[in-house]
This record gives sequence, structure tokens and C-alpha cells, in this order.
Amino acid sequence: MEITAIYYLIPSLIMFCAGVYGFITRKNMIAMLISLELMLNAVDINFVVFNRYLFPGALEGMFFTLFAIAIAAAETAVAIAIIVNIFRSAKNVDVHSLDKMKF
Repeated sequence: MEITAIYYLIPSLIMFCAGVYGFITRKNMIAMLISLELMLNAVDINFVVFNRYLFPGALEGMFFTLFAIAIAAAETAVAIAIIVNIFRSAKNVDVHSLDKMKF
């Protein structure tokens, strides 16, 4: 039995939809950041799968995924630093209370 691309794409789709749902429904910025990372990881899985099945000998999809993971890690570090600074000034990381903040 050969494992086809659909066995990878369905879990990736579920991960992406869970990330979108979490991003839309959460009020906490940390939970929204986790949901965003879940969506990025689902996209990375798609990069690898499409590279594997469309161009089996090439490694461009793998390298692109490695760069995407590195950029996502840097983006997460910057986002957490911003969230920590917001928490220090507002004592809250709820998204709906941030519109009341005036710097």
C-alpha cells in the first residue's frame, strides 16, 4: 500500500482549520500566537508534501520549509517580547482591552 499525498494533506487541513478557529475565537494574545504558529506549521507540511510528490528529486520545498520555520521562530520571539511589554504596562493580554490603552 502506497502512502499518497492525501494522508498528509488531510491532517494539515485539520491543523490549519484548528488554527484559524483558535485565532478567531481567542481573546488572549498568547493563544492567538499559538494558533498562528499552528497555521504556519500546517503550511510547512504542505510545502514538504508538494515538494515530495511533485518534484521527488529536488529539495527546494525542504529548504523553503526550513527557512519558514526559522522565520516563524524569529517572529514568535518578537511577538512574545511585544506581549511581555504590553503585559508590563497594562497587566493584561486580552485583545479587547488593548483598544483602551493610549500610549
